Formats: sequence, structure tokens, C-alpha cells
Amino acid sequence: MKYTLLLLFCFTLSFSQSPYPQDYFRSPLDVTVVLSGTFAELRSNHFHSGLDIKTQQRIGLNVYGVAQGYVSRIKISHYGYGKALYITHPNGYVSVYAHLSKFSPRIEKYIKTCQYNKESYEVEVFPSQEELPISVDEIVAFSGNSGSSGGPHLHFEIRDNEERPINPLLFGYDIKDTKAPVLTSVYAYPKNKKSHVNDIKKRIELRLIPNKNGNYSTAPIEAYGDIGFGIVSYDQQDLGYNKNGLSNIQSFYNGNKTFEMDFKRFSFAESKHINRYIDYEVYKEEKSRIQKLFVQSGNTLSMLKDVDANGYVIIEDSTNTVYKVRLRDFGGNESWLSIPIKGKPAKEILEAPDLKPNTYILANQANELEQDNVSVYFPKNTFYDDFHIDFSVLNDTLKLHKNTIPLMKSYTIKFDISNYGEDDKDKLFIANLYGYYQNPSYISTKRLGNMLSARTKSLGTFTLAIDTVNPTIKPVNFQDGKWLSKLSTLKLQIDDDLSGISNYRATINGQWILMEYNYKKDTLTYNFDDNINTETENNLKVIVTDNVGNSTTFESTFFRK
Repeated sequence: MKYTLLLLFCFTLSFSQSPYPQDYFRSPLDVTVVLSGTFAELRSNHFHSGLDIKTQQRIGLNVYGVAQGYVSRIKISHYGYGKALYITHPNGYVSVYAHLSKFSPRIEKYIKTCQYNKESYEVEVFPSQEELPISVDEIVAFSGNSGSSGGPHLHFEIRDNEERPINPLLFGYDIKDTKAPVLTSVYAYPKNKKSHVNDIKKRIELRLIPNKNGNYSTAPIEAYGDIGFGIVSYDQQDLGYNKNGLSNIQSFYNGNKTFEMDFKRFSFAESKHINRYIDYEVYKEEKSRIQKLFVQSGNTLSMLKDVDANGYVIIEDSTNTVYKVRLRDFGGNESWLSIPIKGKPAKEILEAPDLKPNTYILANQANELEQDNVSVYFPKNTFYDDFHIDFSVLNDTLKLHKNTIPLMKSYTIKFDISNYGEDDKDKLFIANLYGYYQNPSYISTKRLGNMLSARTKSLGTFTLAIDTVNPTIKPVNFQDGKWLSKLSTLKLQIDDDLSGISNYRATINGQWILMEYNYKKDTLTYNFDDNINTETENNLKVIVTDNVGNSTTFESTFFRK
């Protein structure tokens, strides 16, 4: 009991003495803050760098600058953050607002001038301190669903002067949360062939038992040697149903701390190591993210603290020990897991030989594989571990293992296309085959003579694909030769059925117009408020090109007062 109370006191003390300014930043919205995503929760290939704040399933809510400062960056992209605004504050922190629908009038005017000058929807600019100052409680934008957002919300970040995202809740934001973290599954990982859990020498799921007091335990296990553990868990706040991430995870063996993951701050450069932190194989095959409470080579995450013996525990013969895990959310709610362990050597079991591919990859050096018309080049330190890779080529299809091995870097695939006709060569691209039906997905492909090359950061099956079909363009809210005086926008639907849309260009009476591409709805939208067309009779011309150069031109005449 004394040990537990001491732990609670130390842990509470560490959270109560915050080095971050409290009550300096206001809320970016004037509605109750309900989170659909929390800081550093586990996402595909990265940790989440901010808070996702619900906007009541609406677009267009006022977004406020959280403190005085100036707009230091504006970035508009089709994907990613979509329309994003960055404000630098006098105390050195930067606040970020993403997936916006539009900016406040003066910022909107500034960025549209940049877009028209560059004749590009996608822009990134860095205004000077004097150009766009922001005052306290100023509306800077309106919430939206732009970029790679899955629904209307505001993505909000606070970064330090080294561009590292920090949990915004450290700055005094109050989120109602009385619910303890939930544990859904537990796994044990024998480190080597000398180790085992219940006579199993590979990953094994343990039987999880929810206790009446809200904590958890497992059925007693028999183990020996170096053992690591992993958990699957989530947290929920009182006003939201979303399954979010935790704030802190600690593990203890016989009362001694062996591991801590503290989700307070990280750098974007290290975020890729999430695939080393989780069990990547289980994630790719079962869509479940097991957080490994032990550290393998190459996992250099700065959120790791007080890791003893890389988080593994050493189980000796004829011992009775307990492994404990504490899961904590930012509201201070916590859950405990207890795993009773009896030390016992494994029974002598005749194991079947582990059949592996012949090709062997050495992680600490460059590796090049070649067969027929295909070559693959892995730079040094592409992988975390040495391993046997499944590599074969048949009929222009490259089988490169399964996508169950995490990578640190991109690598290069090359196809020699000398055997193809000249008319086909320009329409070929390298595709990743995915899903049950092995559908082709375009990978950015470059051609140099008779060689196609592509860079990717995942293993899998790849092939040569050919796209000879032009994109399609259809008007959505208008017809050729009609009066459009009452419309506020022009909208077109564009699509490409294989290699995908690469670029587009639109003009009215020969003058470039700004059209916003929504890839989720396959639409292009022009806003008449831009006042580009001043004539009564107008000619709209739109050219859409796919990723291999197939192009379609759409023209229409409309009238407007």
C-alpha cells in the first residue's frame, strides 16, 4: 500500500508542476470543446500531432486565434492539412489550425492574391511579421473538412520554437473526462528461443480479466527468460464516443519501473518510428495496434522514459512475480493491469523447421535485388532488422515480401520497359497491387529512356500497369449556353479511373481562374466572388490531365450579368 501511494504521489506531482503557460491561450472555437482525436494517438505511419475538435458536424464555425501574434505561414493543399494557418505568438509558441473551409476576409484576400499570382490552388507562403498581425479574440478562419479530413472538425496544434508539436492540454485547456482508460487485449513476447510464455516461443495473447474495481488482470502465466509485453487500449472523454489515445503508460516489475511512454511532445522527424513502437505485422494483418512496452533497435522515440533493460523482464526459474502496467489519460484517470508470473523453464518441444526465403537483407548496409527486367534498391538503414525477404518476379509483377515489415526509408523499384512498343511506354506506370482483388494503385513514376522508377516506403506486390483512357469532365450545376447570373459557384465533376488526376487548369475568357479540387467528391469549384469574369458572354475552358499524361479538355459558354 505504501508503494502504491508513493507512486500516485510522485505521478500526480509530476503532472501538477507544468512548465507550460496556463491560461495564456484561449479556445480556438466558441463551442464546448469535444475531442474526436487526442494528442499523439496512434495513426497510420505517424503520431497525431494535435487535437481534433468536433464542430458539431458543421462547416463554417468561427475559428479564433488563440492569442495575439502574427500569421507566419499559410499552406493550402489538396491532401494533408488542406487549408492550414500558422500563427506565431510572442511567447515563442506557434498555433496551427487545419482542415479549414476558408480564412477570414483579409487573410482570404491575401492568400487568393498569392494563388492568382502563382496560378496555383496549392500554395505555401510565409508572411512577414508586419503583413498579417493577429489581435486577441480575432476570427482568423472558419472550420471545415478540407484536405485528408474524414469529416468536419478543427485540427488544432501548439508547437514549440523547434517546430515540435506539444499536447495542447498541457496549456490549461479543460476537457471533461472522468472515464478511465480501457484495456482490450494483452500480449506477451518471448525475446528469443531461450524464452517462452506458456511453452510458446512467439507472440501470445493472454487471457484478459476485467476486475470489478475497473482494473484488469490476466490468468497466471508460466514463463522463463526475457519477456516483453504489449497492450491494446483506448480512452474516451465524457462528451465524446470516439476511442482516443492515452496520455501516459508505465510498467513495473516487482515494484521497479521498467518502461514509460509519455505522450507530451515529439518531433515530426521521429514520428515514423510509430511502426517500430507498435506491432506492425499485427496492425497490417488484423488492423489492431499493439503498443509494445519494450524497445527494439531503431526505436529512438523521445517520448520513451526510464526504460530499464529495454523494457524486457527477466523471468527466472521457481519464482513468483508480478508485472504491472498503469494506463493514464490526461484527465488523471487511470487503469491498472496485473500479470502474475510463475518462473518455469519450457517443456522440451520438437519445433518444426522455420522455412524462410533464401534472400537475406542486412539492415546496416545497402541491398540491391535483381531479376529479369526488375531491380530493387534498398539504401542503408531502410529496415530496422536483418531478415529473409520473399523476392520474385513473374510476368512484370514483382512480389516483394508482405507489407508486414516496417521501413525507416523509401526505396527504389525499377522496371525495364524495352520490350514495350513506343506508343505504350508513355502510358505505363508502376502500381502497387492491394486488397483482395489486387487492384492497382498508382505510385509516382518517373521515366528515363527505357527505365521506369518509383520510390515507396512499403513492401508488397507491384506491377506495370497501362492507362490509355482520358479523364472525364462533367458540369454539375450548369449547362452550356445558359444564363448563370444567380449562381455563386461553377462546379464540375472530374474523374480518372486508373492512374488518377495529376493536374488541372481552368480559364474564363483566357484568364486563369482559381478552382478548388475536392478529391473526396471528385469536384472542381470556382467561386464567382473572385470577379474574374466581367463580360456578359463567357467561355469556360478546363483541362484535366492524369498521371501518365492522358488529357481531356472541356469547354462551355455561359452568360452572366
